[in-house]
Amino acid sequence: MCGIVGYVGKRDCSKVLIESLSKLEYRGYDSAGIAVFEDGEIKTCKARGELANLVSKLNNEGGIKGNCGIGHTRWATHGEPSDINSHPHGNANVTIVHNGIIENYKSIKTRLEGKGYVFQSQTDTETVAKLLDYYYKGDPVEAIRKTESKIEGSYALGIIFRDFPDTVFALRKDSPLIVAVGEDEAFIASDVPAILRYTKDYYLLEVGELATLKDGKVSFTNLDGEPIEKTMLTANWDEEAAEKGGYEHYMLKEIHEQPTAIRTTITPRITDGMPNLEECGITEDMLRNYKNIFVVACGTAMHAGLVGKYVIEKIGRIPVTVDVASEFRYRHPIITKEDLVVLVSQSGETADTKEALRLAKKKGAATLAIVNVKGSSIAREADHVIYTHAGPEIAVASTKAYMVQLAVMYLFAFELAHAKGTLSEEECKRLTAELCEIPKAIESVLSQKDNCQYVASQLVNSENLLYIGRGLDYALSMEGSLKLKEISYIHSESYAAGELKHGTISLVTELMPVIAVATQRELFDKTVSNVKEVKARGAKTYLVTHSYIRVDDDVADYTIGVPTVDDLLMPMLAVVPLQLIAYYTSVLRGNNVDKPRNLAKSVTVE
Repeated sequence: MCGIVGYVGKRDCSKVLIESLSKLEYRGYDSAGIAVFEDGEIKTCKARGELANLVSKLNNEGGIKGNCGIGHTRWATHGEPSDINSHPHGNANVTIVHNGIIENYKSIKTRLEGKGYVFQSQTDTETVAKLLDYYYKGDPVEAIRKTESKIEGSYALGIIFRDFPDTVFALRKDSPLIVAVGEDEAFIASDVPAILRYTKDYYLLEVGELATLKDGKVSFTNLDGEPIEKTMLTANWDEEAAEKGGYEHYMLKEIHEQPTAIRTTITPRITDGMPNLEECGITEDMLRNYKNIFVVACGTAMHAGLVGKYVIEKIGRIPVTVDVASEFRYRHPIITKEDLVVLVSQSGETADTKEALRLAKKKGAATLAIVNVKGSSIAREADHVIYTHAGPEIAVASTKAYMVQLAVMYLFAFELAHAKGTLSEEECKRLTAELCEIPKAIESVLSQKDNCQYVASQLVNSENLLYIGRGLDYALSMEGSLKLKEISYIHSESYAAGELKHGTISLVTELMPVIAVATQRELFDKTVSNVKEVKARGAKTYLVTHSYIRVDDDVADYTIGVPTVDDLLMPMLAVVPLQLIAYYTSVLRGNNVDKPRNLAKSVTVE
């Protein structure tokens, strides 16, 4: 959540900060602001709402001219969205931007109020700014060091001091922050897209490291002032890859990028027709020894884990428990050294998932991260990591990240089952070959957008609807329901179809939409029976199933067919119409598809 940027160089700082913040809008925000040195003084401008409001305010006030400054897009945690609560925070001496949560801010605030400080905002961030001011006696690093020792929680900080008008300081604990370098210029940012217009070269700031940006150069020290040598990384995608590319929205572009993302993710992990995860440090000898598997994730990533559970248990015959990361720690899970905990996160910075990883390691379990962002916290801390190759995913509603998480889950399940001796080499090769054909099949599904638009037109005025399915189709229904509710704002729930008669069917009203997924052929007749139950009670029914299947009018009012592959792999095809239905419903309702209300792309606080 939130976006931090900072700049030191020769360019118009205000323009750089605004352009960089615009590349972080996907992270979710409710206000924005910048602070720039102008004629030796720190000038601040901030505004509630979209970045355009800040730009308009800057234009009305004549702008801020300078070459060094910091900026921020805020997602409210302490205090309502407002101009006053927006970042940056500070005074004439020191100004900061902050991502994260300061857990002990109340005690700090009380202490500083006792020393005469007056607070303007309701934020936890302002306490850090004033604590820095309290400790500042002419040495910025000493003030930062003392402040760091007093604050608790997660944070990434961008800091400027009035006495150092050509310098930006950056400090990190848990919340992500990168430091980038160009030609005679340097940047800080919460994520790589912010700096791609200017450079592809960057460093990952580690916990407890202090970066100093001055004269277009960067130096790193620990909080004791000792120099740190860091390895420079280079982004393997450019600004164009993070742009819409002619699509109306990022989400639609990312849905269409799924075939390429799958190919890029699985191709390097297949050798002689067999899955091969050795590059990720995973061997069949290792897989053979695990007694239990825990999959821990949030939201869409958790839904990918549910698909993985069905597949692993069916072909690998090993127990799999899927947990919502925010619940995992607090149920005191029974984990042993013979278990594997799989952490799934697009960003690799999801706070709850990160804490679950640390608990698993404390318990002695092996840990495997499935993440999209190289060098992210979860990737670095896990024993093993499988990187998905989705490229940048800008839309808040995840699509291609989910798809490549599924692809990795399948590769992992195939290799695990072969290692356990529950899947023959012949069958493993067959399934792997079918997985390789999935991208082409998805391209076929994408050509059916008119069918999805029609269903969306039928949902647009609905207030409630249900998604139902059995087995893998139930796991898929959960993802379809989440996609619809998060961007269309229609109340939607998913249920195991067999549970309808145990209470849920009482919710069905005349013409209420019910979307059924029925791709598991051994369960097809049972699912159809459940669809008939809701239709008999007045529901308007929509069925996603195999293209070759025909159903009577007493089953479905409208059917969307997808190509037939092995039932285990059908979720990768059947999810595409669900993604498109959610997308077009949101568009028809006039919503901001890529930036749905109240949501953030990377949830880096609990």
